[in-house]
Amino acid sequence: MKHLLNTLFVTSEDAYLSLDGENVVVNREKQVIARYPLHNLLNIVSFSYAGASPALMGACAEREVALAFCTPRGKLLARATGEGNGNVLLRRTQYRAADDLTLSCRIARVMIFGKLYNARWSIERTCRDHGLRIDAQVLKGASAKLKELLPTILEESNLNSLRGLEGVGASTYFGVLDDMILNNKETFFFRARSRRPPLDAMNAMLSFAYSLLAHDCASALESVGLDAYVGFLHRDRPGRTSLALDLMEELRPCMADRFVLTLINNRIISPDDFEVSESGAVLLTENARRTFLKNWQEKKRDTMTHPYLSEKMQWGIVPYIQALLLARYLREDLDAYPPFLWK
Repeated sequence: MKHLLNTLFVTSEDAYLSLDGENVVVNREKQVIARYPLHNLLNIVSFSYAGASPALMGACAEREVALAFCTPRGKLLARATGEGNGNVLLRRTQYRAADDLTLSCRIARVMIFGKLYNARWSIERTCRDHGLRIDAQVLKGASAKLKELLPTILEESNLNSLRGLEGVGASTYFGVLDDMILNNKETFFFRARSRRPPLDAMNAMLSFAYSLLAHDCASALESVGLDAYVGFLHRDRPGRTSLALDLMEELRPCMADRFVLTLINNRIISPDDFEVSESGAVLLTENARRTFLKNWQEKKRDTMTHPYLSEKMQWGIVPYIQALLLARYLREDLDAYPPFLWK
């Protein structure tokens, strides 16, 4: 369990939630392991299959405490709300912000700032950890270019111009991604981004990691009452979770890209773990996908200190924390949305 931002995160897969007076009680194997006053909570997010008692669900609905149920992997299953108790005010605020291009840019530029900031520190970490195996001058040059872009991004007020700056930063970062790959270079290399379909092993892994991260971000947004389909940088498109794509921008370098590099550089995924379809698409084999997912779940259980909250938490909770912070900003509880700045 973790209590952050007046939100109770229940990460034990077999925890059952019940109500005792005015308290949320967490039970495991019919033993009480924790209790929290319900009036201190705004949200409860459970990653357990065991569920919660109807009495607790009713009490949460009555007191307007958002109760969300997710799978242990992070997929949103349901949110419990009472009659007439939804997130209409939050969503109406979100929709108005999305319709205001100036406000949309104000939010999006902070997310892009976070993306390029984290991309820069991913490069710096490679320089620190593998200085003798890389061309440090090339990587340091890319890091310096990204650093120069950051103040300009925070001043940008036009979405199209912001996309242009993001493109420059992404080109700089992806331009040295191949230098951060240290093993099996005949198979694992990066020349350019290819998605539909991925045309090499690196792109196959990046696409898989991005799809998992986008899924986690969409579930996180829905769990706090935001509409994952209405974004600020990514505009409306049928069937696209645009806000999830916005939210994941700042998390791509530190959660997805670093994860893929770790799988390659630690030889967890090998050149034999791929197959080529008739269309030329390079795909992970079934066994490799299982290995990938197993390590992804283990990565999400690793702990880190959140840079804004200064609290220790699992990596898997980070998208939920960022979704909560975004919701608080839209409600005007925060003066600005604080991006996730990893280092």
